[in-house]
Amino acid sequence: MFDLISRYDNQILDAFWVTIKLTFFSAIGALVIGTVVAGMRVSPIPVARWIGAAYVAIFRNTPLTLILVFTSLGLYSTLGWTLGSDEIKVINYRWAIIGLSVYTAAFVCESLRSGINTVALGQSEAGRSLGFGFAQNLRLIVLPQAFRAVIAPLGSVLIALTKNSTVASVIGVAEAAYLMGAMIENEAAILTIGAIFALGFVVLTLPTGLFFGWLAKRYEVAR
Repeated sequence: MFDLISRYDNQILDAFWVTIKLTFFSAIGALVIGTVVAGMRVSPIPVARWIGAAYVAIFRNTPLTLILVFTSLGLYSTLGWTLGSDEIKVINYRWAIIGLSVYTAAFVCESLRSGINTVALGQSEAGRSLGFGFAQNLRLIVLPQAFRAVIAPLGSVLIALTKNSTVASVIGVAEAAYLMGAMIENEAAILTIGAIFALGFVVLTLPTGLFFGWLAKRYEVAR
């Protein structure tokens, strides 16, 4: 194992760095999109609720591999949407971020919606009595409390996103799973290579789970 690590050390670090960047930027995108969709799902406007429900139903039940292949082969290869770059590696990397974001946003939305449902009705009524509209009520009163209620579930979504980033290898993004496949083709040590990358993902996800667990306990006490 240590011989393999010493021979591929820079490549392994680079691959996991790509995985970290994919997770980071996709998490930001998913949080923004998921928050907007969650607001639509609890909106008093029927059309907005229908669009939000349709979004969740479509992306939560569509395989992530299919979404990423569609972005690469459909939006890029067929329609020519290059996202401002001429390099195929950069284009696929950016499409992977978008695909991961829109997919994970459906799960962020459902986590937030469950948090919104925990906020007492009197809180919203108090906001309306102060003259707040729906958007102000949601932004200033409901969402801050909802986020505190779903810190642990959002942590689980982030961990799942980290592992789902391996699917980006299907469109040629050089992250951890992509390098693992290349190493397996060149080295006769499948179990050792698998152990190396499994350990790498444990190193990435275990601190995340512990951190979000600590946050959840801290803010649970504060409530």
